Amino acid sequence: MTTAQPLTELDVQPTPLALLLLGRDADPRSERGVECPGDLPAPSDPDLVARARAAKERLGERVFVLGHHYQRDEVIQFADVTGDSFKLARDAADRPDAEYIVFCGVHFMAESADILTSRSQQVILPDLAAGCSMADMATAEQVAECWDVLTDAGVAEGTVPVSYMNSSADIKAFTGRHGGTICTSSNAERALDWAFAQGERVLFLPDQHLGRNTAVRDLGLSLDDCVVYDPHKPDGGLSAAQLREAKMILWRGHCSVHGRFSLESVREVRERIPGVNVLVHPECRHEVVSAADQVGSTEYIIKALEAAPAGSKWAVGTELNLVRRLADRFAAEDKEIVFLDRTVCFCSTMNRIDLPHLVWTLESLADGNEVNRIRVDDETARCAQAALEQMLALP
Repeated sequence: MTTAQPLTELDVQPTPLALLLLGRDADPRSERGVECPGDLPAPSDPDLVARARAAKERLGERVFVLGHHYQRDEVIQFADVTGDSFKLARDAADRPDAEYIVFCGVHFMAESADILTSRSQQVILPDLAAGCSMADMATAEQVAECWDVLTDAGVAEGTVPVSYMNSSADIKAFTGRHGGTICTSSNAERALDWAFAQGERVLFLPDQHLGRNTAVRDLGLSLDDCVVYDPHKPDGGLSAAQLREAKMILWRGHCSVHGRFSLESVREVRERIPGVNVLVHPECRHEVVSAADQVGSTEYIIKALEAAPAGSKWAVGTELNLVRRLADRFAAEDKEIVFLDRTVCFCSTMNRIDLPHLVWTLESLADGNEVNRIRVDDETARCAQAALEQMLALP
């Protein structure tokens, strides 16, 4: 038997990625804010609910808690309002008297709330490591390089950037500086209609699936009108001719939750549950959206199930916390609601916001200690707000 030699004897140096996968190192960009000053309460503490309630009562009207639909129930029970990312950011802006906006969501959502609220308000994210894999797939440096590629190809002048709400403040600011708009999954069609009235083509960031589905399914473009810009390839992996001929330049990004649903998932659930209605989010792959019965945003999904007749059966392709909550909510109405894929899939970064982090946040604020404040610098906020205001002005 041959004894394996240690890496040092083989003169092989492990890469940072290898160390990260082995659990022997950390990525400071993706592991932001994992540690909190002081100690988090133990997840097993039986008094967590009472502690959260007491701290929230101590803060009174000074705190306003936002809960995204994908949050776990243990957190959502303390939310003053629930909704999708943009609705919650606007709800925060409608509460100018609240000193603290505690956003139970992910990083880009808290940034949007900070942009839309007054400078005197503090937007707090209970765990700074609650990021978004999709938003992280487009950095400011990568997008600036992409714009240089478009400029060199002679197409930048006729290209209008449209960025999904699920993007960083830096990407929203880029969009504002270049005369573009932000969109949500609810108004993406209107955003693209507006953009094509301004220019010849669209650079859609950072979710390729929402961009492709909206362009093909809603606007009637063809798949051949769409090209994918890969920031990890020279010139995005595209020739100047491909860029000139394209109507939609899609960024190579996706949602790690919605991107996992497959055509096989749809076929399997139809065989398993005869008469089932398949309802999916437009962040899903094009072939999944094409095979579904209904497609829509998170708010659309909720409203569709509210309006569904008793006895109907639904397979829903979106985040599992929401699907479970809707299944429990409508069980009394004899509506059968199941997760589209048989494999469990939570949004792992959204689930970083748990009850111990929320308790730590609320108790810290009640004790007068500022924690985990999300701040967008004034220049970035100004440009990002221009893009957000263009969205609000969409016809």
